[in-house]
Amino acid sequence: MKSHESPGQRLPLPPGTALDTAVAVAVADADGRITHWSEGARRLWGHTAPEIVGRPLADLFTEAEGGPRHRDGLPLNARVLLVPLAEKEGEASFLLTALPAPAPDAAGQEPLKEWAFDQHPFPLSVYGPDARTLHANDALARVTGFTAEQTRGRLITEVVQGDLYQDTEHLIRRVLETGKPDFVERFLRLPGESRAHAWAMDVYPLKDPSGRVRGAAVSAYDYSEQYDSRERLALLGEARTRIGSSLDVAGTARELTEVTVPRFADVVCVDLLDAVLQGDLPLPVTPGPVLLHRAAVKAAHTVSWQHPAPGETTRHPAESPAARCLATGRAELRPVTAPDIRRWFAEDPVHAAQAQEGRLHSLIAVPIRSRDTVLGAALFLRCAPFREPFTEDDLAIAEDLITRVAISLDNARRFTRERGVALALQRALLPPSPTPHPAAETAARYLPAGGDTQVGGDWYDVIPLPGARVGLVVGDVVGHGIAASATMGRLRTAVRTLADIDLPPDELLTHLDDIVTHAAAERSDATDEIPGDVGATCLYAVYDPVAGTCSLARAGHPAPVLVRPDGTSEVVDAPAGPPLGLGSLPFETAEVTVPEGSLLALFTNGLLVSDDLDEGTDALRRALIQRSSSLDALCDSVLHTLNPEPGGDDSTLLLARPRVFGEDRVAAWDVPVDPAAVAEARRHAAQQLASWGLEHIAFVTELVVSELVTNAIRHAAGPVRLRLIRDETLVCEVSDGSSTSPHLRRARLQDEGGRGLFMVAELTQRWGTRHTRAGKTIWAEQALPEG
Repeated sequence: MKSHESPGQRLPLPPGTALDTAVAVAVADADGRITHWSEGARRLWGHTAPEIVGRPLADLFTEAEGGPRHRDGLPLNARVLLVPLAEKEGEASFLLTALPAPAPDAAGQEPLKEWAFDQHPFPLSVYGPDARTLHANDALARVTGFTAEQTRGRLITEVVQGDLYQDTEHLIRRVLETGKPDFVERFLRLPGESRAHAWAMDVYPLKDPSGRVRGAAVSAYDYSEQYDSRERLALLGEARTRIGSSLDVAGTARELTEVTVPRFADVVCVDLLDAVLQGDLPLPVTPGPVLLHRAAVKAAHTVSWQHPAPGETTRHPAESPAARCLATGRAELRPVTAPDIRRWFAEDPVHAAQAQEGRLHSLIAVPIRSRDTVLGAALFLRCAPFREPFTEDDLAIAEDLITRVAISLDNARRFTRERGVALALQRALLPPSPTPHPAAETAARYLPAGGDTQVGGDWYDVIPLPGARVGLVVGDVVGHGIAASATMGRLRTAVRTLADIDLPPDELLTHLDDIVTHAAAERSDATDEIPGDVGATCLYAVYDPVAGTCSLARAGHPAPVLVRPDGTSEVVDAPAGPPLGLGSLPFETAEVTVPEGSLLALFTNGLLVSDDLDEGTDALRRALIQRSSSLDALCDSVLHTLNPEPGGDDSTLLLARPRVFGEDRVAAWDVPVDPAAVAEARRHAAQQLASWGLEHIAFVTELVVSELVTNAIRHAAGPVRLRLIRDETLVCEVSDGSSTSPHLRRARLQDEGGRGLFMVAELTQRWGTRHTRAGKTIWAEQALPEG
């Protein structure tokens, strides 16, 4: 090695003497403190002369093994010799020499390691046992703006501030403590950057040959592009699973906003044509201003954008992105500085104020189209300072999203239309309100199914019957939709027709079952499908206010609940017949006495809160004993208690508070089977009408009584009984023991008889025959004068 001499300094050595600076040399005094430090020692230990002179030799060695230790705490692979020097004036000194051990098979390659570290294209850094920075490569310096000298010996949080950097420091300490590598993905906004980037960081321990952790290293990689691509795919995947889960137009629009904010945009608005909300097919959109209904809007918590609010209809100017994309049918990507956006803001100051307040900088407008039909428009907005403006890739993502959403929205629109038609048909076929009847005060409610369930086939009816009686009907058709509503209409019409001929409840259900069975056989032969009326259930009850009794039969339907005046309730014990159309078992009629002031509740199983019939009925019984000002209020209270929100099945409730006719409204006489008794029957009737103040109709009544009693005595068998009932009409009834029904016929000129029933039919509102277990009853109704 050539000799090296400092300028102005001559070494007292022979010329040509070589100086070796590779050997680490240090001199210490008698106290073991370093007094001299060579250049080789600086390269080996890492300490400069000003840093180490005056410090004890022990600082150069590890405490445990006693081997040489670098200033960063890592052990050194070097051969060290400590030699005592001759004493001078009683003071001893020491000479320390060390020579780095050559790496096996690495002669001349030591610089490559440093170059590999310093020139690595991604940020690399090494940290000591105390989590302080020991080394940082050039890439880290370029990214952070801090040189290696500025970060050496300092904690991360001493260089940059922020919660994310503090978390990174905690992560390094955890790796140092556990010795286990870790991986994290972080959004970091480095000094000098306008927005945060996605960083992937590997933190791993550095161990010596014995396995002890001596430090930690961090390798970071900016994978923002890969992250954006992954997020786009994840966004589309989530949209497939979350959007369109319900057949509700507004709900589908709301699902779109929830998926995309704040993941894709800061604000998302979904505006639809009004016809879409009604389930109708909208008309084509022409260029110019357009009225749109705000179906959904969602904004990130840092942005205020709530006009118009959901449910409001707003006029969008011709220059607005929504109106323009609807007219052209193409999606648009626009910065707020574009001329057309400036013209929009000039015509729409409300949106302009919102854009300025939210620091809007770019937007995407996409028309919502399905099957060549424009349904509305979606607006995606991004705001400063943390969001980058939309790109062409974002435009493609938005179009893909809306393509999927449009199908779900159109399906929801079609469902809304079909449900609306079914509901309109259902309500048209149901009575507009329970018919007022003197025998019972009634109230009813029909609640269609909610959610994704179509309208079902629940129905009820209140049917006036002869003899001041009233028929109460509740039924449930299998299935949903228009077909179920149509089936319900057929069954209701059939029940009314059978009730008009005054059949007992069991016979009425038997005839209804026959109708369903025969119709089902005809339709199944033609279509190979089971009609919806097969399996339908029905409850038919007849209340007689004179006797104070209720006769009922049921076809697979839940039994009614009777609430007595004292507040006790019970389920009426009525035999359960089979559902309609099965034809397996006969129907039976049960008769129950209904005290004055009682409440009778007929319902469908959709009203029950539990799948268990007993539990659901118990809940209904508890709800029925609530105090209410009227039957209508009680209906509302029961529905709110049991079904606060529409469920998966229709709910129908029919309440009846029967009345009992006293002796002041009913008069009855047994008539002997003797033609002479006809005059006595007329006299009884006239006297009773006089007591009721109805003398002015006595002439007609006497004629009706005379004819009906005469026919019973002449053509039927005893016993014969006459009864008058004063209701909204005057009812005259004659009962006998024969089951033969009389027939109205027109008598010829030469006939001596046959004109009696014709006169009865002409003088009264209506007349008919009711068969009983003991025979029959012929009745006739007369209108009473007003007042």
